[in-house]
Amino acid sequence: MGLGVELGVEHRQFGHRARLVLTAAQVRLIDDQAHAARTMWNLLHEWWTMLPKHKRSLAAADAAIRQARKDIDWLAVLPAQAAQAVLKTYFQAWKNRWDGRADAPTFKARLRTVMGVDIPQGRDLHLQRVHRRWGMVNIPKVGRVRFRWTKDLPVGKKAGADNRITGARLVKDALGWHIALRVQTLEPKPQPHTGPDVGIDAGVNIPLALSDGSHRNHGRPARLSDGKADRDKWLNADEKAKLLRLQQRAAHRKSLHKPGRHPSNRLKRTYDQIASLRARAKRRAIDWQHQTTTEIARTYGVIVVEHLNIPNMVTSAKGTVEEPGTNVAQKSGLNRSISQEAWGRAVTMLTYKSARHGGALYKVPAPGTSRRCSACGFTTPGSRESQAVFVCKNEGCDWSGNADHNAARNILHLYRTGLALVPAAGRAVVRHARRVKPATAR
Repeated sequence: MGLGVELGVEHRQFGHRARLVLTAAQVRLIDDQAHAARTMWNLLHEWWTMLPKHKRSLAAADAAIRQARKDIDWLAVLPAQAAQAVLKTYFQAWKNRWDGRADAPTFKARLRTVMGVDIPQGRDLHLQRVHRRWGMVNIPKVGRVRFRWTKDLPVGKKAGADNRITGARLVKDALGWHIALRVQTLEPKPQPHTGPDVGIDAGVNIPLALSDGSHRNHGRPARLSDGKADRDKWLNADEKAKLLRLQQRAAHRKSLHKPGRHPSNRLKRTYDQIASLRARAKRRAIDWQHQTTTEIARTYGVIVVEHLNIPNMVTSAKGTVEEPGTNVAQKSGLNRSISQEAWGRAVTMLTYKSARHGGALYKVPAPGTSRRCSACGFTTPGSRESQAVFVCKNEGCDWSGNADHNAARNILHLYRTGLALVPAAGRAVVRHARRVKPATAR
């Protein structure tokens, strides 16, 4: 390890997710394992909370799990290593609670829990690349399963002590079962990025506006012709029409549902079809974000963004009974558009991708960046004429341009003047970056 550091290499851990191609029988087997894992968690939680505190221990919980797998036949469909992973995850959840990092673990309901099974040992996977497009993986108590090969993984002769797959987790969403591989590699440390600096303003009409005058747009309008937010902008016309039919069908079948009874299988199937379309749209949005953030991280050495408190930005405007809010419908549409753009996810991608390419990401204070003129530096009332146009009202300036690009230039200027916000221990502290005297035209 010491020699590796001297030679300029570093350990890197990342995850890779791929969709599994399963038969109907294999789907049932993995579903049974996921339900057994969820039940194991609930039984462990019930046992832990009912037991006196002085009798709670990891060893006692391990013995209880082993006995449960012997007494309850259908719990044995879960591999022993996966059952131990449930115990480890549950115990870590309590440690997070004791350290104040999270709430206490709770009961996992069937309809509100993401189905998943952990495979903690990488050696159990026996990963193999079949040819350019497909790979094979071994799933305990299921067998060999095919998956799409879209990333160069350390298998075969490339695998070793420093380059290997340490484990995986099976996760189910509306599109089916996926495998999330945990990969550890030893790679050369990236050289310092020599690319230019750039400020980025995240918006709704223009997703990412850059300070150099360019922008990154996914070509999908944020709003419909009637001004309402387009919730399904990542679906094409045929998919939108299908989604509308499914929603109408679900509403009709829900109206026939009797209170106090379980939903019909037809209604559940309709909900599953709606969820599948929603998941397809989300997958396209994430794919666009990955491609865009990778291109930005490769091009620019220093990336500067706003330090936004997104949860506060998407709070409802309906107010209270005593003090009702105003423009509730408009604020609701804006909140939906902000949530769809997923600014926080884009910043997270830029953070680790810029570090991977030798760059760095900084955050600057957000207040005033959209109302300040990037040419003269003054904030004059009325300069922000519309959502898209900025016209400086300061005498002797009269600069005009795109409002998002103006904000991006202000964001970069804040970094160059020496202010950068770095999140630390749940708060933002001021950190002095390199002090560069800004040019007249930034």
